[in-house]
Amino acid sequence: MIAPQPARLALTAGEPAGIGPDLLLQLADRPTGAQRVVIGDPVVLEERARQLGLNIRLREFAPDQPPRPSPAGCLDLIAVRTRNPVQPGRLDPENASHVLALLETAARGCIEGIFDAMVTGPVHKGVINQAGHPFTGHTEWLAARAGINRPVMMLTAGGLRVALATTHLPLRAVPDSITAELLDEVLTILDHDLRRDFGCPKPRIVVCALNPHAGEQGVLGTEELTIISPALDGLRARGLDLRGPVPADTAFTPAVLADADAVLAMYHDQGLPVLKHAGFGLAVNVTLGLPFIRTSVDHGTALDLAGTGRADAGSFLAAERLAQQLADLRRSSPAARPAPNRILT
Repeated sequence: MIAPQPARLALTAGEPAGIGPDLLLQLADRPTGAQRVVIGDPVVLEERARQLGLNIRLREFAPDQPPRPSPAGCLDLIAVRTRNPVQPGRLDPENASHVLALLETAARGCIEGIFDAMVTGPVHKGVINQAGHPFTGHTEWLAARAGINRPVMMLTAGGLRVALATTHLPLRAVPDSITAELLDEVLTILDHDLRRDFGCPKPRIVVCALNPHAGEQGVLGTEELTIISPALDGLRARGLDLRGPVPADTAFTPAVLADADAVLAMYHDQGLPVLKHAGFGLAVNVTLGLPFIRTSVDHGTALDLAGTGRADAGSFLAAERLAQQLADLRRSSPAARPAPNRILT
């Protein structure tokens, strides 16, 4: 039997003044069974390697060659230059277009089949918007690039998986965004991708309520009665295994989680503080619903740590490992390959 080719992963360096380049260089110090293809500025990477005391060789990526495992101390590179020189810890709006070019290169390569998955380093949303590029986050940007209406953001740490019904919204905009259509789309995608990629033949999903005490029968809010519960009933009739709406202050208790494959939180800071408390620095952000695999670190750019050698590559390493596992699964099992986004058909 011919051994399968290693997965080919695109790794973006993220904000060049942040710790993204540091983390990629730390990863390069470890061998891997996949082929790492870093997308970044070679000058930034070489200067940062000198600052960190790392001896990393950069070699030009050859897409026409078969994938090969990346040895320690070597990175295949697609060069995307910054507009201005980079100083660790100092943001420059002139380099914001460089950050988006990294994402464009990786996403295009995934769509064209050059890469089996992409792993993204941290970006700084503020400086991207300051430069005049509307940007709410990787999740929304990649969905727009792939022509997907409804991406689903899910973070995983150990056995805990938390998906979000809404992502990067002001808190005052959340209630109006919770609709039956939204919950139908998000939970359908979550159920589908848990089956396909995470070995859950019949996913058990705990759905958080929006209001305290699940609205207390309408006293503390009516969304559970008028929107969430009817939407969940409709999905159960289609075969989804859903529990809820469960008050968020009990959804993450051991008794509830023991019988769950994932939790759906209604908004960003309802679910992610718990997830990050459980595994900060080792958690992975996964974008569900895309036509390609995308994982990411669970933290920001940490400008104060850039170039110091104190950045922890644990989350980037976990994101790379998960991307490799998902890519290997999809390539080995025809039934596990990406399906069209049901919402767009």
